[in-house]
Formats: sequence, C-alpha cells, structure tokens
Amino acid sequence: MPATKKQLHDQVLAHKQDLVDLCSVLIRIKNQSPLDPQGPGIDFVRAYLAQHGIDSERLVAAAGEEYPVVYARMGSDQGFHVVLNGHVDVVPAGNPDGWDFDPFGGEVRDGKILGRGASDMKCGLAVLLFSMGVLSDAGADLKGDIRLHVVCDEEIAGSGTLWFCENGYADGADAVIVGEPTGHDTIEIGQKGILHLTLTAHGTPGHGSTGNYKGDNAITKLARVLVNVDDLTAVPGHYLPSQERALANSRTIAERTIDHPKVANVIDHCSANVGVIQGGGKINQVPDLASAQIDIRMPYGCRHEDVVAAVDALLAKSGVSGVEAGYEWISEGNYTDDDSVLVTSVKKNIEDVWGEECLPAYQWASSDAAHYRALGCPTIQFGPANNAGIHGYNEDVDVEDVVHAAEIYMLSLCDMLGIE
Repeated sequence: MPATKKQLHDQVLAHKQDLVDLCSVLIRIKNQSPLDPQGPGIDFVRAYLAQHGIDSERLVAAAGEEYPVVYARMGSDQGFHVVLNGHVDVVPAGNPDGWDFDPFGGEVRDGKILGRGASDMKCGLAVLLFSMGVLSDAGADLKGDIRLHVVCDEEIAGSGTLWFCENGYADGADAVIVGEPTGHDTIEIGQKGILHLTLTAHGTPGHGSTGNYKGDNAITKLARVLVNVDDLTAVPGHYLPSQERALANSRTIAERTIDHPKVANVIDHCSANVGVIQGGGKINQVPDLASAQIDIRMPYGCRHEDVVAAVDALLAKSGVSGVEAGYEWISEGNYTDDDSVLVTSVKKNIEDVWGEECLPAYQWASSDAAHYRALGCPTIQFGPANNAGIHGYNEDVDVEDVVHAAEIYMLSLCDMLGIE
C-alpha cells in the first residue's frame, strides 16, 4: 500500500533529529559568496539526494563552472507539477569577533540552530531536501512530479534560477515553493520590481584653493540633488481590487517587522536607497564628475513613466543643471493570487500546525521568485527564519520552526500531489 498523508507526516516527526542534523551539516559547509568555492555545497546536495535514491544532475549554468546548479526530479509526467527552489550559498560572515558563536559551527543550543545561513537559507534548503528524502524513502505515489532547483549564486544576485527558467526546467509548473526565510506568520506571494537609477553630475575642474569661487564642483552639485531623493517614495503602485486583502496583510507584516511610523508605505510605494557615491580624484582639485547609484524598488503596477517624471521633478526641485539620469530596469513588480491552490494549501497547513493565523503578503524586497512568476507559475516563498540575524551577526533559527516547516511542506506536497 502506498504511504498515506498521515504516515508521511508521522515520518517527518519520527526523523526530526535527522532534519536538525542535516541543518547543522549544511551550516558547517563554508561556502560564502563570493569568497569560497561552491563545489562542496553542491556536491553535498547531490550526495544527500543519492542516499535517498533520488537521481540528480550537476549542470553548468550561465555563471559557469564555478557556480553550477543541481536539478533533480521525482514522480510522474501526468498530474500536478511542483518546483522546489533553494540556494546553498551564504553571505560572508564578516568579522569573527562580532559573533557569539562559531558562524560555521552548526551548533544547536537552547532550541536554536546557530550559524551563518541558519535562516538564509541552509535550514530552508534542508527542509526541501529532507521532504524529498522522506517521500522517496516511503515510495510515495505522487500524482505528478517534484522538480528541485538548487543554485549557489543567489547571494551575489546570480543567474542560476533565471537559467533554470530560461532553459525549460520550470515549464508547466503548477506551483513553485522557494524556501527563502519568511517565518510562519506569513507566506510571501508578491514582490517589488527593481530599478537601478544612476545620477551623473558634470562640473568644471579647477584648483581646490579657489574652489568656492572658480570651477563647478560636481560633488556638491550632486549633493544638492540627493538631499531630495526621499521624494521618490511618493511614487505609488497601482493594485487590482482582488489584491486588497493581500495588500492589507502586507502592511500589517511590515508594521510588525520594522519599527517606523510610516513603514506600511514600503509595500505600496517606491523605496529609494542611495547605495554608491563616486566622485573626484584629488583633494586639491574641484571635481568635474560625480555619480550616485540608487536602488529603487517599485511596487506592483508602478509605471515607468511615473518614476521618470518623479526623477525629473527631483532634478528641477534641486535647482542645478548638468545632472543626468540613467535607468536600468531590472524587473517588474509581480504576484501570485492569494486564492491559488498553492497559497490556500500552504496557508491552511501553517495554521493547522502552528494554531496561528498566517497572512499571505507582498514583500518589500525582490528575489528569484520573480523569474518563475514571469513564466506564469504560481510562486510563493516560505521557510523557517529568525529575521534579526539574517546577513548580520549571530544568525540563528528555532528548531521548532524548522520542524514545523518540514511538516507544512510535507502536508502541502501531499495536498497538491494527490496523497490522501
């Protein structure tokens, strides 16, 4: 008799220590992007799958031999098609003195798994691998297939997931779950688009000793523009009536997460961060060139012409001439309907396991989920997380969160793949 949904759920709980151990082993693999080789992490993923009878392929994707991807598939051609996506790389740990524990120790202490990548996303990846392993070991009868996409360049804004999407590995997917960190009170169902704005100021060089009277300082000219950059946060998105529920949820999640009286605007308006400033060559010379790179995140329905108009108004308000704007449009705002089978199944299982309300919501950032949504695939992000340590010191995640995430993944996969 094929395994039932209850039996598979019981198997998750019976082997939860194996899951925790898997998290620790993954954290001990030191593969900071771009500092460390990514091969060991990729090789471990393939070895783990092989231990559970799952064939996989190591593929050289767009980023080349140093950043390969792993593809695995289990199940049948007919039925519901699910993609599981995760990344094995982590951001650099930084100064070791900033940590209260070894960032690559994978220690489990006081109900927490400790180390770089615990939340982003070694433990989320462990849940994906563990779920497939349990299904394979049980010989589960899947009414459809599960495709695993693992990349190792996500933390350097890599192209691994885009390559999967461009080369047919997500074709026909009915649901995509990205195991990025969210915590259990939300499912990420939409994200902002990305625009990179470059402001370039042109001036006239001169000797620094007469800089207040002669020459035209490109740096100070640029500065007079940048003091008004927050004006760009007034540019709104444009949402459909069917999105109102998710939009309200998104504001609630933002207010829970970030302590700022106007933080709800980060969901449905543009954000603008001046990330890089360059200018000048010598302290005693009036600079004739300066530039600033600004990361703008655009909400769903934000029109390009609205952003351009806001930048033009910003330049006019600053009262300077000789400043040019350049635009690199990276991605558009994107979302999955909150009443899709994928969202409703995961939401129900989260609430059943945790006994708490879960709010499907839009994210103020962006991720690889956008590539799947561009193909028309319903896509969410859901994974265990303690947000405080992500990309910082003392990253960790609760053991309870990891185990519950595995339960939720298993129950949701059973729902979608016809296991009763």
